[in-house]
Amino acid sequence: MISVTAAVWLWASDKGNWHFLTIPPEQAVEIRAETLGTRRGFGSVRVLARIGDVEWRTSIFPQSQSGGYILPLKAEVRRRAGIASGYEVTVVLDIIDGNWIK
Repeated sequence: MISVTAAVWLWASDKGNWHFLTIPPEQAVEIRAETLGTRRGFGSVRVLARIGDVEWRTSIFPQSQSGGYILPLKAEVRRRAGIASGYEVTVVLDIIDGNWIK
């Protein structure tokens, strides 16, 4: 289990807007060690994520600029958790390996 507190940020383009949370490089080292040989396309890692009592399955993706990972936050998750761009939130991640959680 990995706990991260960070601000929700918005990436906007002419094709739409996406919200993310950045997992810092210090915690990315732990994620990479736990997932050696099990990462998926683009280096993504499947996780069970929780913000408060809102829980969902998703993937985190490596972020080359920071050396960390980014967690996408769909509109449904933001609505249920009551969060928006700029909010500082704590997310708890459990790595999913096959059908079980590490």
